[in-house]
Amino acid sequence: MASIKRFEDLESWKGARALVQEIYTVSSNGRFSRDLILRDQIRRAAISMMANIAEGFSRRSNREFAQFLFIAKASAAETQSHLYVALDQGYVNEKQFRFLYECTETYARKVSALITYLLRGKRPPTQQTQ
Repeated sequence: MASIKRFEDLESWKGARALVQEIYTVSSNGRFSRDLILRDQIRRAAISMMANIAEGFSRRSNREFAQFLFIAKASAAETQSHLYVALDQGYVNEKQFRFLYECTETYARKVSALITYLLRGKRPPTQQTQ
């Protein structure tokens, strides 16, 4: 694994950041932008994906980091659920839905892999407790 010095170096965080941008873009248009409850909720869920990785990264133990990653992964599922509502309401089309859903799924797989890595007792090289 490459040297990880900052949470911004994590592929899962980079993926979450890109997804947040996509969610903001799609939820800023048309009727979606006027559905304040759904718009704000899907944005918060996506932001939580990023934030929990960053917060967990700052923790001192693998177990604590993994706990935040579990929350980040749950936020991905919440985002996917909100995407169904957006699809059902006609706020996104099938192509947009599939793209965003798959981005979220890819993110969740990366987070799961990182959880597994951490719980096996490993820690990115620059994050080991000294």
